[in-house]
Amino acid sequence: MTTTTIAENLAEVKARIAAEATAAGRDPARVRLVAVSKTHPAEVVEQALATGHRLFGENRVQEAAAKWPGLRARYPGVELHLIGPLQSNKAREAIALFDVIQSLDRPKLAEALVRLRDEGLSLPRLLVQVNTGCEPQKAGVLPAEADAFLARCAGEWNLPVAGLMCIPPVEQEPSPHFALLRTIAERHGLSELSMGMSDDYPVAAAFGATMVRVGSAIFGVRG
Repeated sequence: MTTTTIAENLAEVKARIAAEATAAGRDPARVRLVAVSKTHPAEVVEQALATGHRLFGENRVQEAAAKWPGLRARYPGVELHLIGPLQSNKAREAIALFDVIQSLDRPKLAEALVRLRDEGLSLPRLLVQVNTGCEPQKAGVLPAEADAFLARCAGEWNLPVAGLMCIPPVEQEPSPHFALLRTIAERHGLSELSMGMSDDYPVAAAFGATMVRVGSAIFGVRG
């Protein structure tokens, strides 16, 4: 993909987000675009950075560690989100790399983050991933357990949870999943909702997303 194409794709995605949010009576500025750069090499990501975009998402700690320190040195102001599953034994490396971890999903990971904070390390902002489709192969707190988990985050662990994230089942209409996530967030006074990807981000923008995670619609598909 050329620089022009990536720039055009970014502009098109941002315009569609703004249109859908406006049509739903929302402020388009409340919907931020996380450009998902997983599997794409630094030279491709740099083409997006050259347009002025500064909000990116990665799935794996190791890939981000290899790619982003150099890019951040050349492009100040980057905000980097971990949007993939996080192993507890990689939590230390993750908090050094990422500004936001969107995939807090189990007590073991929460306790690992607490231990790191107790060592004096600063934690990034956190989102709890909810498995709205109750899919056994997918990470995330089950909806029936979300209230209890969020209560432990706020109370027992005192973790800085800012909002929720979900990935609806591919074969299902996403709207009910987005509505469910919004309902859980409202119940706990959480302001951030990360939902919507390349296939369904316009729906997410209308349903209250404050962040949409878009990869292939910007960078193209990479095998």
